[in-house]
Amino acid sequence: MELGLVGPGPYRATRLWNEIIELFRAGMPLRKHRCRFKSYERCFKASEAVDCLHELLGSNQNFGPEVTRNQTVKLLKKFLKNHVIEDIKGRWGKEDFQDDGHLYRFPPSSPLKPYPKKYSYGKEVIKFPDWNEPKAGVSQEQIPVKSVTMNSEMWYKRHSIAIGEVPACKLVFRRELTQANIEEIWKSMTLSQLQKVLGLDSLEEVLDTKLVNSKHIFQNVYNVNKQGIVTLEDKSKELPHWILSAMKCLANWPSCSDLKQPTYSGFERDVFKTIVDYFGQTKEPLLTFHFFDVFVSVLGLLQNYSKAIEALQISCLLLPPENRKRLQLLVRMMARISFNKDLPPLSESVKTRTLVIQAFSRCILCSKDEMDLDELLAAKLVSFLMDNYQEILSVPSSLKSSIEEHVVHLQRVQIKYAGADTDATSLPPSLCHQVSTDEFEHQRATGSQEPLAALLEEIAMNKEISVKDKKKKLKQFQKSYPEVYKVRFPTPEAEAVLFPEKTKQKPPLLTWALKKPFQPFHRTRSFRM
Repeated sequence: MELGLVGPGPYRATRLWNEIIELFRAGMPLRKHRCRFKSYERCFKASEAVDCLHELLGSNQNFGPEVTRNQTVKLLKKFLKNHVIEDIKGRWGKEDFQDDGHLYRFPPSSPLKPYPKKYSYGKEVIKFPDWNEPKAGVSQEQIPVKSVTMNSEMWYKRHSIAIGEVPACKLVFRRELTQANIEEIWKSMTLSQLQKVLGLDSLEEVLDTKLVNSKHIFQNVYNVNKQGIVTLEDKSKELPHWILSAMKCLANWPSCSDLKQPTYSGFERDVFKTIVDYFGQTKEPLLTFHFFDVFVSVLGLLQNYSKAIEALQISCLLLPPENRKRLQLLVRMMARISFNKDLPPLSESVKTRTLVIQAFSRCILCSKDEMDLDELLAAKLVSFLMDNYQEILSVPSSLKSSIEEHVVHLQRVQIKYAGADTDATSLPPSLCHQVSTDEFEHQRATGSQEPLAALLEEIAMNKEISVKDKKKKLKQFQKSYPEVYKVRFPTPEAEAVLFPEKTKQKPPLLTWALKKPFQPFHRTRSFRM
């Protein structure tokens, strides 16, 4: 039995917990053990459980080799507390599991965590703001509109499909976008791209989008220095100077330019402990409680490197600016410490990289409610962040350019034709992809013939124009587009149906004259002189 990659989606941590329990029960060897002159069937030593679970987690793609033996012991403590395992006397409920020779066993059935009630969201499409609506108190007549009537030559030059007169069109001058409008566009398009990358039908499965602050996204994109670090408008939210000095000291070791006091043996460990203590006392992790499920879902994409990078780039844009800046500075320091060969070991028993991940994982990612896999999931994410921090904590250029182009597009003067029910200009720009030459020719042929056929049908069925004008337009169309015309009117008889012959009737006066015999003219009294 092998645990595959658990992809993005709701309750990912719960799914992982349940599957690990099932995998551990299936893979843990059980045999007979003796304890105090008594034999116990189908049980295992604590140390054997640590060996088995540690190997299971380390070889699993959901966690990886970064999992330590100490983290495995902590997970087994949670197993004992939640009655996944029990001691040979049937006791459980406490986290007193130790990596020793005590005997444990599985209960008849290990309780799996129930999934919360899942609501049916359906396929959600992120709505984009429409700025065509006039401001409150402004009538439609106050919007400057220029009516234009275009003849067939102008229309042909513009669209190459119309024949004859074209309905009136008007130029729509959009009202100026406010800063709040632009920030909402950033929010809508950013969340839409995140939903697409995660492959979810709805972001509501992992995120309450109403709590996403559009202003935070905008500030994280544009309020940055030359190094891409966020600059805060509220200076009171900056890190204390002494913490920044300590972080620079370890990040640039042994060049500690900001440090004036002399160093001593073990000085670097004291500086490291100071930084750990400061970030450990924060009430909320840097990735915030609200975005916990989003970042846990991203962990399901780590096998697809480019998608994981993009998903983390977008997710980190949602953070409050002060959190994003602290994350940028902290992860950069962590990466430099772990790769700095000149820095003395910060622990006698643990490698520097492992120590750094263990020390800061919880202050970067954890849930508001105690989760049994918090530490393992956080370690996995922090490890990936450290290895790719420069790319992840930068603004995704493709997203930025597409949103900026869309904003400029919305601010341009638009042409709207009579009878148009929708305004395509409110839609976001879409990406194109390369096609073959044959496919292009096919699309060009079919794509142009459909509107031409519709135009021909409109001319043919139009009862408001005279027969003479209709024949003239059809003749012009046949001359310009003979192939389309031939499809609609393959024979002269098909065309003749549009112009039925009228039966000739003799004038009524002539009929009366033939029926009445000739009578001489009689003078009446009225003609007398």
